[in-house]
Amino acid sequence: MITVAQALAAAQALGLDRLDAQWLLSHQLQQGRAWLVAHDDHVLAADQAAAFQAHCLRRADGEPLAYLTGERGFHGLSLQVTPAVLVPRPDTETLVDWALQCAAATDAAPLRLLDMGTGSGAIALALAHALQGRKPTVEITATDFSDTALAVAQGNAQRLGLPVHFVQGAWWHAVPAHERFDLVLSNPPYIRDDDPHLPALRHEPLSALTAGPDGLADLRSIINGAAPHLAAGAWLLLEHGWDQAGAVAALLHNAGFAEVSTRRDIEDRPRCTGGRWHPPK
Repeated sequence: MITVAQALAAAQALGLDRLDAQWLLSHQLQQGRAWLVAHDDHVLAADQAAAFQAHCLRRADGEPLAYLTGERGFHGLSLQVTPAVLVPRPDTETLVDWALQCAAATDAAPLRLLDMGTGSGAIALALAHALQGRKPTVEITATDFSDTALAVAQGNAQRLGLPVHFVQGAWWHAVPAHERFDLVLSNPPYIRDDDPHLPALRHEPLSALTAGPDGLADLRSIINGAAPHLAAGAWLLLEHGWDQAGAVAALLHNAGFAEVSTRRDIEDRPRCTGGRWHPPK
């Protein structure tokens, strides 16, 4: 038999952060962290103790906490996640906040939004939630190359009751040639193939992480293929690595975008760069 206090101590002995251990045990017992503190002498059932230990071992091996609990908070929403999708990061909320500012300054009716490489649906669903009831109305499309990722995103949309249209396909190939959008955003793969930090991310889908020898392959595809799919005055907003802002800005300038600028994330690192499309006269 093992108590709550003993279980948490054993988890920390494996090298787990105390907060992670508490989240895992809270999830296992379906109790809040405050309950754990108040009931640290509570004895776990044998199956609960075994399941908690198994999760602790997986967490000690680097598996994301979100995969173990099956959920992750993002921009005020609770999203279900699986190893088929990247774990949503707080950095990406910078992209959502910027998109909401652009949406507020746009009077297109309806406002047509596109989230490319949606994964868990985090970006599209955060926008759908924040823009509920907006006048003029909003139409949101989200794409992903992975059918398993889209299944996760669609499940989140249904559970949250948020209207997003999902389409399978790689980048611009997922949308009809005639379709134009007023605001396009993406958090594409942007890590170099030889990045030394990749082993630490080994539990997440590699195809959603890496993008060639310089990490810019997918960003190039999105930027260079954007013009035929953008309405006049449309914004293209992109997340990227902290050291890629200059390269992404140059790609946008070279593709004919104006008003190019960069936004910083919660740790004050250059995280998102975007520009506005004005068709050549």
